[in-house]
Amino acid sequence: MTKVITYGTFDLLHNGHLRLLERAKKLGDYLIVGVTSEEYDKFRGKINVNQSLIERIEAVKATGLADEIIIEWYEGQKIDDIKRFGIDIFTVGSDWQGKFDYLQEFCQVVYLPRTKGISSSQIRTTSNSLKLGIVGSSTTIAKFITESSYVNGVRVAGVCTTNLMNLPDQLKNLDCVTTDYATLVRKVDAVYLASGPADHYQQIKYALNHQKPVLCELPLTLDVKQNQELLALASAKGVVLDFAIKTAYTTAYNRLIFMLKSGIIGKIVHIDATCTTAALTDFGATQPVNQDWNNLCAWGTKAMLPIFQLLGTNYREKKIITWLTDRQQHYDAYTKINFLYRNAEATLKVGHGVKAAGQLMIVGTEGYVYVPEPWWETEYFEVHYANANTKKFFYGLDGEGIRYEILSFVKAIKNKTANTYLDLGTVNAITKVCGDFDAGLDTVELTVK
Repeated sequence: MTKVITYGTFDLLHNGHLRLLERAKKLGDYLIVGVTSEEYDKFRGKINVNQSLIERIEAVKATGLADEIIIEWYEGQKIDDIKRFGIDIFTVGSDWQGKFDYLQEFCQVVYLPRTKGISSSQIRTTSNSLKLGIVGSSTTIAKFITESSYVNGVRVAGVCTTNLMNLPDQLKNLDCVTTDYATLVRKVDAVYLASGPADHYQQIKYALNHQKPVLCELPLTLDVKQNQELLALASAKGVVLDFAIKTAYTTAYNRLIFMLKSGIIGKIVHIDATCTTAALTDFGATQPVNQDWNNLCAWGTKAMLPIFQLLGTNYREKKIITWLTDRQQHYDAYTKINFLYRNAEATLKVGHGVKAAGQLMIVGTEGYVYVPEPWWETEYFEVHYANANTKKFFYGLDGEGIRYEILSFVKAIKNKTANTYLDLGTVNAITKVCGDFDAGLDTVELTVK
């Protein structure tokens, strides 16, 4: 009996997939089909998969061509599978010509002609077509545009910014380059807000009233009541209002949160999250790099994320200690917040103009977790136990999580679903802290001589 094996994602199974499986079946007597897992797809940079692993397996099963279906979990598994199943022929589409020649050491390798004019990427691009408009600073939008190119169907079509003079060349040829927000909203399908938090409420409300989905950097607003009003408006209009905070969308961070919630270090008693960056000007300069964002809103949203997701939002008290270098703009060069819970406590430190190790430490009754700098973009973390046993975890990261939050936004629009990475309790808790800081509540200002 001649055994044949082939692999693929098989997302949105189409005639091209079907013909490849039919050709593979004719090569032997027994066909094994490997369907790649979501985790492995992400590892190899394939982030646009629409269907779940189960849906894709069922689609392959429904063709009736596979004698056996397996899951591809990791790099190098093909060699293991060929040996384990006694494979005679490995086959794949001709678009991979030469890529798998190394497998000739273990079995025959056959590259099958690919069906021209059809692919899952083309289908996704057509079904997910979205013209996106961006509001914010040039440094933010340049990075966002680069990352959006990895998401099928998304095209940044316009930008609204007050900084037109310093726009990078890549932004000057967009369909719409303007200082007028209403003009941008009129010419795009959806908007991404990286504007100052004080502007979010009016900008979100305007877009929702004009039936345009919104992806907004946290804090959503500086008032929890405004959050609730906007979310109710989005629901009434049937329009997506989604949350952008890149750390929440990274694989390593999500795996870490799941592990901690499952109790890998016992009960959590302390969290210390630090996010700082050295000043671009002298320490104590009165003009921030981006005057629309103070440091607590820019950095603190990331630092609050693990605190609220792991310890909850019902802290007993908080104390904010800050050094304001621009009182009128309420700009902080350094801010520290202590949160006291009934059975735990947490600290965050953020700053522009100070430099500390940007690490995340989570202490539990049975061990602790260490995430090195920059923990908000991590691919790696360690779990330490009392017996000196240490476990190390590695996960691939591309694009700092930005491409994943864009993809989540596109899927939310298509499926009209709520955000699955951030709960409203966390979003509102971040808003409350930023709003209290803006109002000077629970805040002690440092005296600088």
